[in-house]
Amino acid sequence: MSEKWFEDFKVGDKIISPGKTVTEAEIINWAFQFDPQPFHMDKVAAEAHMYGGLIASGWMLGTYSFRLFMLANPWAPEASLGSPGLDQLRWIRPVRPGDTIHVEVTIADSRLSASKPGQGIVGMEWRLCDQNDETAMTMRSIQLLKCRP
Repeated sequence: MSEKWFEDFKVGDKIISPGKTVTEAEIINWAFQFDPQPFHMDKVAAEAHMYGGLIASGWMLGTYSFRLFMLANPWAPEASLGSPGLDQLRWIRPVRPGDTIHVEVTIADSRLSASKPGQGIVGMEWRLCDQNDETAMTMRSIQLLKCRP
């Protein structure tokens, strides 16, 4: 487990997650539950679509990105206070069955909270990459973290 608290995050630091190979079954099952569009869950329809085959839902990529990020143990278990949101979410290229993805998160900014003592705000720029290091998704998030006790 990481022992990082707010003070440990410096602008320019990178957190790189382990990789995960996305399967056809995962793409289809996720789509059936959360994003039931034909190019995510129907192989035949997806072949005829502009993407030329099944692709993962962008929303699936967002959830997988966060899970991969957490597998990198970015902070002490008690440090996180959650996130007020994200901005600039972009799906740049499709992720297909068999692609291996990972996330690279760069600390973009960091400041102490002006209104809540003992807390900091960290801006993070995310990049979801495939096995060829091609960018599939980007976003920017804000993380609230406790200062070291």
